[in-house]
Amino acid sequence: MALGSTQSVLEALKRSDRPLLCVPVGAGADGYASALGFARVLKALGKKADILAAEPAPAALSFLAGHGGIQTQFHDLRRFTIELDASKTKVKELTYEVKDGKLLIHVQPASGSWHPKDVRVNDAGFRYDLVVCFGAPDLESCGEAYRAHPDFFFATPIVNIDHAPENEHYGALNIVDLTASACGEVCFDLVESIDPNLLDEEAATAFLTGIIAKTRSFKRPNVTPKTMAAAGKLVARGARREEAVMALYRTRSVPTLRLWGRALARLKQDPERPLVWSLLSRQDFLHAGADEAHLADVIDELITSAPSARVVALLYEGTDGAVHGIVHAERPFDALALTAPLAPAGTREDVRLRAEGGLLKAEEACLAAVRKGMQTR
Repeated sequence: MALGSTQSVLEALKRSDRPLLCVPVGAGADGYASALGFARVLKALGKKADILAAEPAPAALSFLAGHGGIQTQFHDLRRFTIELDASKTKVKELTYEVKDGKLLIHVQPASGSWHPKDVRVNDAGFRYDLVVCFGAPDLESCGEAYRAHPDFFFATPIVNIDHAPENEHYGALNIVDLTASACGEVCFDLVESIDPNLLDEEAATAFLTGIIAKTRSFKRPNVTPKTMAAAGKLVARGARREEAVMALYRTRSVPTLRLWGRALARLKQDPERPLVWSLLSRQDFLHAGADEAHLADVIDELITSAPSARVVALLYEGTDGAVHGIVHAERPFDALALTAPLAPAGTREDVRLRAEGGLLKAEEACLAAVRKGMQTR
């Protein structure tokens, strides 16, 4: 990694008082694990970082430190400052109360009094002063956070960490390593270049988890000698490889297994294309005792169950009453291109989409788009 890029990232991290780590739509376990590991690195630098994800974090990653603190929506994005001129009249006591939905601030002077002109309300700007994105090809893939607050993303410096060629280099600093197999690998290389001592056991475990998830436990063709070397260094740093493999591939909760069983019961295969898909109704979630946080594990199991398929789709009824879809594509197929008519968000490997109508109508629309796209390959 270029020394100039490393130094620039380090300076940006040091200058930041409150960084925000963003996990986009379709980032998968690699994106979440990379963000969790990076949060540990920032903690070692004396920084407190929040993690904002476009979707709930996979339940399988609950063994990673900080998993429970991942947010799916902004809280208190803007800050306001109430300024009181106390240069002549000193403050003796400050109290506040909330009454009828209003915040009442009571300030008692040591002597004398204040006038309305002594009080000002200032917009102190945004709560966060730096954004770090993990595996986001563009800002739109950050989901509702970007759609609702584009002004924040345009006004705040962004460090863009990725390994995919489709990345649009939208950051003020772009750490996009096309030779890496996962964001976890890019993060490790970056931290090692900055200061290896910032990497504790938890951060090493998180980055290794990202690599294992992205490479399907080193079984995918994107694995390189560089990837294996990074994994070896992470294990030497205390990364818990067996725990990561167990959580990702050998342990599934009962609700996940029930939901997976219902998805398998409806699994369909295209006779002419390497395509499989399934449907899940709201009743399926209720009977399985599962929620949408279990879907990442379900789609992983579907991929494993259909090794010959290059495209796997899962359509489900969300809690909002709409039909949503997850589409995973292996090269040479591109999930974004295959589902382009349905306004997807995510990466070329994994996208999320929202379809009109009920499950059957959504199935028809999704399959029509995917089949048409696959014919062009």
